[in-house]
Amino acid sequence: MENCVFCKIVNGEIPSNKLYEDDKFMSFLTIEPVSRGHLLIIPKEHIVWMQDAPDEIISEIYKIAKKLMHALKKSMGADYVQLSVVGEEIPHFHIHLFSRMYNDGLLRFPHTRYKDGEAEEIAKKITEAF
Repeated sequence: MENCVFCKIVNGEIPSNKLYEDDKFMSFLTIEPVSRGHLLIIPKEHIVWMQDAPDEIISEIYKIAKKLMHALKKSMGADYVQLSVVGEEIPHFHIHLFSRMYNDGLLRFPHTRYKDGEAEEIAKKITEAF
């Protein structure tokens, strides 16, 4: 895609700190890290949303993520590595991996509670759509 930042990185138009590359995927450090070593993994093919990716792309990218999680944890001395698929900031499917330490003070997602009967309604809608 012509104006996609990640496609420009894949094509070598924008420099990156590349960590992994094969014929289908690329991984590089993000320019706005949550923690040291925060990296992204992308398919080279322009796919906007994860749910639109072929199953083999999903399987392969998560196998790469697992290997990079081990490398990130070891190299950064982290307690664990967090994985996130957010997607709204750049319209190209990508996975975030970032090192975490217990009690590192990073914010977590806000949590709420369902009202009475609401969880059952939502579960029904999702299972019907599935």
